[in-house]
Amino acid sequence: MSQPLRLATRRTALSLGAALLTACAAPTVLTTQWVDPQFAGKPPLRSLLVMGITKDPSNRRVFEDQMVAQLGARGVRAVPSYRFAPDAAAAERVKLEQAVKEAGVSGVLLTRVVNVSEQVNVTPGMVMGPPLGYGFGGFYGYYGGMWAASYYMPPTVYTTQHVAADTRLFETTNFKVVWSGSTTTTPSGGSVDSLFQQFSQLIVGALAKDGLI
Repeated sequence: MSQPLRLATRRTALSLGAALLTACAAPTVLTTQWVDPQFAGKPPLRSLLVMGITKDPSNRRVFEDQMVAQLGARGVRAVPSYRFAPDAAAAERVKLEQAVKEAGVSGVLLTRVVNVSEQVNVTPGMVMGPPLGYGFGGFYGYYGGMWAASYYMPPTVYTTQHVAADTRLFETTNFKVVWSGSTTTTPSGGSVDSLFQQFSQLIVGALAKDGLI
């Protein structure tokens, strides 16, 4: 194998390794969750109104549709709130209660963004040498090979965004919170739809595990 090809192969391996690490990392993690101990032993909530609190109507509809789909896969009858409250603004209490009544559900699942922060990351520069076993043709061959094959990788600076969200499940008898969870989402360049899908799978899975749905 020629030396330029060896260097290209090493660069490709490093790039693929970084890409695999990014791909394997889940964009959303559940950091904390709480279940009302008084809800233990009660029948699960099998019909929910899904509410995403955001002023972006498109993102709201995509998010609510993804959550509805994931709940439906678990056998839960779920409806998006944009059918009953289409405006991207806070609804009055009377209208909100009317929307819940029209939906005919036993619970309301509400998600809102709490905080968005950015983390500055610095990768230090380094000198990459030739592969092991290179340059065994004598002192000068080894010495010359080190200069010819080594290359410098400059430092890189990039930012990572972290989105903290709060999700709560209310039962509609007296609108009491029966479950809450805090999540941190680190977008990795994927589509909004896939990000919401993974988020919804995580939340719905946690609700099912805790016996809420």
